[in-house]
Amino acid sequence: RYKVMKNWGVIGGVAAAVAAGMYVLWGPITERKRRRKGLVPGLLNLGNTCFMNSLLQGLSSCPSFIKWLEEFTAQYKTEQNQSTEHQYLSVTLLHLLRALSCQEVTEDDVLDASCLLEVLRLYRWQISSFEEQDAHELFHVLTSSLEDERDRQPRVTHLFDVHSLEQPEITQKQISCRTRGSLPPVSNHWKSQHPFHGRLTSNMVCKHCEHQSPVRYDTFDSLSLSIPAAVWGRPMTLDHCLHHFISSESVKDVVCDNCTKIQAKGILNGQSVENQRTTFVKQLKLGKLPQCLCIHLQRLSWSNQGTPLKRHEHVQFNEFLIMDIYKYRIPVHKSSQNELNQKNTEETTPGTKDGIAVKPSDAEQPSGTKPLFMNGACSSSFIMSSGTFPLAAFPECSSPVYLYRLMAVVVHHGDMHSGHFVTYRRSPPSPKNPLSVSSQWLWISDDTVRKASLQEVLSSSAYLLFYERVHSRVQHQSLELRAEE
Repeated sequence: RYKVMKNWGVIGGVAAAVAAGMYVLWGPITERKRRRKGLVPGLLNLGNTCFMNSLLQGLSSCPSFIKWLEEFTAQYKTEQNQSTEHQYLSVTLLHLLRALSCQEVTEDDVLDASCLLEVLRLYRWQISSFEEQDAHELFHVLTSSLEDERDRQPRVTHLFDVHSLEQPEITQKQISCRTRGSLPPVSNHWKSQHPFHGRLTSNMVCKHCEHQSPVRYDTFDSLSLSIPAAVWGRPMTLDHCLHHFISSESVKDVVCDNCTKIQAKGILNGQSVENQRTTFVKQLKLGKLPQCLCIHLQRLSWSNQGTPLKRHEHVQFNEFLIMDIYKYRIPVHKSSQNELNQKNTEETTPGTKDGIAVKPSDAEQPSGTKPLFMNGACSSSFIMSSGTFPLAAFPECSSPVYLYRLMAVVVHHGDMHSGHFVTYRRSPPSPKNPLSVSSQWLWISDDTVRKASLQEVLSSSAYLLFYERVHSRVQHQSLELRAEE
């Protein structure tokens, strides 16, 4: 009996020693499994690189952007020299975002994103990791560099590219001298813009003769919204910032060609007429809404002494965002039929008047009536995963066309001279259902990752908001038909 107990004691001692060694080498196994489950890898801080880490975590939560990068980099896989593909920003960015969204198998809990800084230097961007940088500025650097990379690709089919030359749309007539024939059409792959690409419309109307100048279009990759002055007793919302962005403004001393022509008709003997200068009303609208919407809240302000200050007030935002009332609509001629159509449009598109979004004071309820819809009026619990509204359960919300779902929030802590960036982002979808959207949120600060609640996310002081458009089933069907055509 003594020998049996002695043998068991030896075995127990060996087992304890092995367990202790495993604990020293790998840490507690149960803790390691629990820490990895449902989380994403963190990013190593290389010295004040939290601005880059937070932006990468936000971009990795946008599946449309990752899908676009996959399509964008498809041609590099056909190149003979595989070592040169890492010199492309799109390839480097895709590998990082796929790893952060758990689409690539990695055993590391913390990743190193120094490869992104290296490839940006090849694009002539000198970004020091030991100086204070801004996440929004880096976002512009990435999108502009991706556009440059696309524009640098050859637009003329190479004579040794047999596969492209055999395509039916490229004929022998098109393969000719530049001075005599037309160039081969640019492939749809290189025509496609990144999903953050949108267009703004600028509308100018003369206050004197109501003549409208041609609409001007400008591109954008993010909406940079200023925060209007706060009103005592009323919370600041994202709607207030959006309305302030598209609110009309008067531009004085502008030459009006129509007023000049009217003045010339009243003068005889062909006398010259001076250009008539009047006041125009200018308004911005969204001509093309992107698939991925990046909203930048401008928190930089200036004191009376000219020193930079940071605005810390909370701007309320929701999990779902409707952008219909900010969309530009082509004006129609006034007729009985058009007035009827416009009336129907106003009934289905609340918050608009004659196709133009009304001001915040008008869009709220000055007469005591409840508006049909404002962002925040609908609870996200009433919105299905497909993006459709159960109108019977919540009749004051009409089914929107431009519905967006929140995917990530970048927050800046500190002041204008020093601080730290962190990110709230959605957890990647389950591998069993990759097309689903996870309801689990994560809080990430460089290499630290933990779970967070939606309430914590909505209570944060947002600096960058990443939304992705949700298409209804009818819109999905129309997009599939367009793809088939």
